[in-house]
Amino acid sequence: MKKFLVSSLGLLLCLLAAAQQQPAISIIPKPASVQELPGSFRIQKQTLLLYKDAASKKVADLLNTFLQSNNGITLSPHQAKTMAGSGAITVVTDSHMPEEGYSLWVTDKMIQLRGNGAGLFYGLQTLQQLIRGEGDQLTVPAVKITDAPRFAYRGLMLDCGRYFFPASYVKQFIDLMAHYKFNRFHWHLTEDQGWRIEIKRYPRLQEIASTRKETVVGHAGRSNTYDGKPHGGYYTQDEVRDIVQYAADRHITVVPEIEMPGHSEAALAAYPNLGCTGGPYEVATKWGVHKEVYCAGNDSVYTFLENVLTEVMDLFPGKYIHIGGDECPKDRWKACPKCQARMKALGLKDEHALQSYFIQRMEKFLNSKGRSIIGWDEILEGGLAPNATVMSWRGEAGGIAAAQQQHDVIMTPNTYLYLDYYQGNPASEPLNIGGFLPLQTVYNYEPLPPSLTQAEQKYIKGVQGNIWTEYMPSPQMVDYMTWPRALAVAEITWSGADKKHYADFLERLPAQLAYLDKKGVPFRIPEPAGLENDVTTESHTAVSLQPLVQDAAIYYTTDGSEPTESSQRYNGNIRLALRKEPVVLKCIVVTPSGRKSAVYSATYQRRDYQAAANASPANKGARFSAYHRAFKQAKQISGMADSSGVMPYFNIRPFLPKDKFSVAYEGYFKADADDIYEFSLKCDDGAVLYVDGELALDNDGEHAPLEKTAILPLRKGFHQVKLLYFNAGGGAELGVTVRTKTGNVNLRNALFN
Repeated sequence: MKKFLVSSLGLLLCLLAAAQQQPAISIIPKPASVQELPGSFRIQKQTLLLYKDAASKKVADLLNTFLQSNNGITLSPHQAKTMAGSGAITVVTDSHMPEEGYSLWVTDKMIQLRGNGAGLFYGLQTLQQLIRGEGDQLTVPAVKITDAPRFAYRGLMLDCGRYFFPASYVKQFIDLMAHYKFNRFHWHLTEDQGWRIEIKRYPRLQEIASTRKETVVGHAGRSNTYDGKPHGGYYTQDEVRDIVQYAADRHITVVPEIEMPGHSEAALAAYPNLGCTGGPYEVATKWGVHKEVYCAGNDSVYTFLENVLTEVMDLFPGKYIHIGGDECPKDRWKACPKCQARMKALGLKDEHALQSYFIQRMEKFLNSKGRSIIGWDEILEGGLAPNATVMSWRGEAGGIAAAQQQHDVIMTPNTYLYLDYYQGNPASEPLNIGGFLPLQTVYNYEPLPPSLTQAEQKYIKGVQGNIWTEYMPSPQMVDYMTWPRALAVAEITWSGADKKHYADFLERLPAQLAYLDKKGVPFRIPEPAGLENDVTTESHTAVSLQPLVQDAAIYYTTDGSEPTESSQRYNGNIRLALRKEPVVLKCIVVTPSGRKSAVYSATYQRRDYQAAANASPANKGARFSAYHRAFKQAKQISGMADSSGVMPYFNIRPFLPKDKFSVAYEGYFKADADDIYEFSLKCDDGAVLYVDGELALDNDGEHAPLEKTAILPLRKGFHQVKLLYFNAGGGAELGVTVRTKTGNVNLRNALFN
């Protein structure tokens, strides 16, 4: 049988799953060096728990707490006079190891954990991940591990400005971060839609700015309906101090974010004199970018922010204060006499330079207090503040520019690390902001751009995943969107690039998701490995599935009905008979705790090979016709073009200066052999692809980046292709890839006209 699975990894995992075993060493993030040894160590009530000093005692106590809460075993910690003997767990501080590094040595007779500073704590997290069994039947596989992190900054950002989450949940979030060796919690505390931190000098921030009267229902870009329910809340300074200390006990530094000069409408509602127009303002009820910003020409704004930051610095002892700096429209500044007078007095050429002045003035204040600023990559506009660290979120361009200017950079590009994007088919996912960022895309991110020199790459200090919460009104929704993708982020930040392999990560993932399931974390249950759209030229196909949660069950249907726990349970290969009509396999995954996934599906088809066209084009590239306007649908693109020519591949870069445009490409795709070809089409906004006159991919309509695939059996030779694309304004993206079971096809060599 000749067939092609959309994901070759799915096939690999199905082969691995044949043994129905999880790997003994299922650690995330993957350590630098792991040597598996024969045997295992058994933890019993009489096991000795030894420590050498105060730091190692603290870790020994944490291990005891873990064993008590998870397994009901209590050990008796004792200070060790010597380096331990048989039957003991020994925890030792070792300042000769790399910073944050540790080693873990397990034999059938002893466990020895050594670490430098936070390294002891991270070694403990690794040990906890290795413990198997229940009650007094606990074992740890024999292993020798040496480990240290790749990046110094390993972060997650939680947006509490859009929705307020209780302090108890913030602590739970920090607990999970610590277990997977994150060390920076970026706490987004102020927004247009709410001010979330108590500032004693300005009580109206608590009284007015912390609560909005209602919230938009549905997607903000397409809705004018509101729920009519007030939403609010803020953290008292006592709560903040408690959370900061709680995080510090787990070797996590909290980085607070106080947004400026944009995303400040909530503060303006409380103190309207801080805006350019004087108001009236209200705490925003709809998501998006708002024109009401702090007045850059008003000295009282800087006094206000300096007073706010003085209280913030008293609460957060870390080096960094995040001052935002992103998405600040200049509309009000352009019309504001005070802002224009400030620009004239300082000789500033435009409003971007005025924003740079604003940021640099706040940086100077924070530097005078011994602190440093972090800002989103917009702080590059108009000139970068002298000592600023840049968070590169609009792709990698800002980070690359900052590193080339010898500024520290945290890589957090939205294309890989925005965990508010859809992680599956939107039809089976809760409403979200848009975009598409599945687990594999997150995992495959490499933070060191090859365009930087080795010296410049040293300015990339770390990586951060961001959880923006416009469409996450509850802690449960935050957890659903964060995990398991944050596990991929953890491995990006900790593990060396040479240690990262997605198939290996998926082997280790089920044990970690089983742990999260046991802890009651409502993570997104992934699709089973092996559930992939499939086209074959044969009359039968076999489907092998593997749940990505250890000990989970799969239930499926093939008759079009929705699967339930009463449906057929998967116990081995599913053999599908394929005739004229496609077969849709639907399934759900049920975890050991009883949580059920959404319904996932894949389509299986039998198709004959498409005959090649009777054509022999000699010239490489595709013909294009470009239009300086957007059609409502890609399928409608036609008529007199504004320009035309030939391109070596499907490239929209030449048209990007136009805010709205459409383009039609026509040519031939050369199939080098009789084979099954997977075509992928990713676009923002809409596009359609025709092959041999038939609609192969329909990704039409106005939407955020979305990818669709089609699988076509093609005979060797030339096949006519037609690609229609339009951009209705805003983000523009078009990507077409083709691959076979042997690898990707280079379109520059495969397109002819």
